[in-house]
Amino acid sequence: MLCFFAMGFVDLVGIASNYVKADLGLSDSEANIFPSLVFFWFLIFSVPTGILMNKIGRKKTVLLSLLVTFGSLVIPIFGDSYTHMLLSFSLLGIGNALMQTSLNPLLSNVIAGDKLASSLTFGQFVKAIASFLAPYIAMWGATQAIPSFGLGWRVLFPIYMVIAVLAIVMLSATPIEEEQPDKASGFAACFSLLAKPVILLSFIGIMCHVGIDVGTNTTAPKILMERLDMTLAEAGFATSLYFIFRTIGCFLGAFILQKASARSFFLFSAVLMLLAMAGLFLFHSETVIYACIGMIGFGNSNVFSIIFSQAIMALPGKKNEVSGLMIMGLFGGTVFPLAMGVASDAIGQSGAVAVMTVGVIYLLLYTLKIKK
Repeated sequence: MLCFFAMGFVDLVGIASNYVKADLGLSDSEANIFPSLVFFWFLIFSVPTGILMNKIGRKKTVLLSLLVTFGSLVIPIFGDSYTHMLLSFSLLGIGNALMQTSLNPLLSNVIAGDKLASSLTFGQFVKAIASFLAPYIAMWGATQAIPSFGLGWRVLFPIYMVIAVLAIVMLSATPIEEEQPDKASGFAACFSLLAKPVILLSFIGIMCHVGIDVGTNTTAPKILMERLDMTLAEAGFATSLYFIFRTIGCFLGAFILQKASARSFFLFSAVLMLLAMAGLFLFHSETVIYACIGMIGFGNSNVFSIIFSQAIMALPGKKNEVSGLMIMGLFGGTVFPLAMGVASDAIGQSGAVAVMTVGVIYLLLYTLKIKK
C-alpha cells in the first residue's frame, strides 16, 4: 500500500504543469506537453515491463520502478528550467510505467481473485491520498517561501522523494511469495492478445479513464481561472477537490464492490461523469463547477480497478502480459491532454471538456462488456 502511495506521485504533474506554465510563460498547448510526456512513456515501457517481470519477478520490478521515481524527484530540487522539468517528468513517467505494470499483479499474489477488484480499489484509494496532497503541498511552498527552503512550489519533490526512499526500504524487507512467472513471451505474443475483444476494449477503456483523470486535474484550475478570474493559487484547490472525491470514491468503492456487481457500479460511475461534463458545459457558477469536478472525481475513482480486474480475470494465465497492455493504455494521458490543449487554445476550456466527454461516452458503452 505504501508503494501505491508512491504510485500517486505521478499525479503531481497536473498541478506542477500549471506552475511551470506560470513560471515560464507557456501557452496551454506548451504546458500540456508535460503531462503528455509523462504518460507517453507508458506506451514505450509497459509491455517490455510485462516481459521483464517474467524474468526478474514482480517485486524486483517494483523496486526498480521506485529507484527511477526517486531519480525523477531529485532533479527539480536543482532548478525549474524547461530542461529540468522535461527530464524530471520523463523519469517520473518511466518509473510510474514500471510501477503500475508490476505492482497491480504483485498484489494478486497476496489477494484472492474474487477480491482483487476491491483490493485494487483500496490501492487506488491510497494512491489518491498522494494525488490530492500534491496541490496543497505545492500551494504551501508557493505561498510560504521561507519554510519551503527557497524551493517554492517545488518543495513537493523532496517531500515525496523521502517517501519513495521509505517505500524502497520497506518493500525490500517484506517477503512476498510470488507465483511462478508466466512462460517467457515476446512482444508479438503480448500484442496478439489485443486480438481478443475484451482485452482491446479494456485497453481503450483505460486510455479514456486516464485521459479524463489527467485532463480534469490539469483543466479544472484553468476553467475557474477562465470563467471566474481566479488566480492559480486560488484555482489550485480544484485539483485537490477532484482527488478528494476520487479518494472518497476509492475508499467507498473498496466496500461497495464487495457487495454490488461491478457492472452496475461502473454504469453509475459513467453516468455521474456524463452529468458532470454537461454541467461544465452549461454553467459558470463557482459552486456548480466545484460540484461537477467532485462528481468526476467520484465517478472516475473505480473505473481503472474494474477494467483492470476484468482484463486480468479474462486471461488469468497471462497476468504479466495483460498487465503490460493495460498499463500501456495509460498512454491516454498523453493523447487526451494534447487534444485538449489544442481544443482549449481554439475555443477555450469548453473545448477541453468536449474532448473528455468523448472518453466518458466510451466508458458508458464499455459497461455492456462487463461481466455481472
